[in-house]
Amino acid sequence: MRHGRKIRKLGRTKTHRDAMLRNLARSLFTYEQVKTTYHKAKEAQPVAERLLRFAKAGTVAARREARRTLGDPGLVKKLFEVVGPRFADRQGGCTRVYRLGPRESDCAEMAILELVVREKTKKEKEVQAKAGAKKEKPAKPKKAERASKK
Repeated sequence: MRHGRKIRKLGRTKTHRDAMLRNLARSLFTYEQVKTTYHKAKEAQPVAERLLRFAKAGTVAARREARRTLGDPGLVKKLFEVVGPRFADRQGGCTRVYRLGPRESDCAEMAILELVVREKTKKEKEVQAKAGAKKEKPAKPKKAERASKK
């Protein structure tokens, strides 16, 4: 029976697993999305949600807890000043996991762990700017309008 076996061990010791989950959280807050295996993403999600709760609190004690997990003071500053305010009005559910299907080499189930509200990348901004520029061009008059002008 599987009583009391809720943690996915992911084939690692506890210290290795904890370090890996902290690294995934660091990458998530640095790049705002991470591509990894599905089970790693599901295990890293609560770690990221916990750090986002600290960022929403914004207290000195919360900063210290986040620093203990993340280790990088610059990343803690970004978390509290940039990422945290985006989620101020949300009660929870600040991250999502998308399944991508199996990896080609070993058929491991892949997924993307990302922040629900994230800053647009440079490429996404360029695409949106091009789409906006296309809409601003005046439309050609229809045949009926051209006929009425003659």
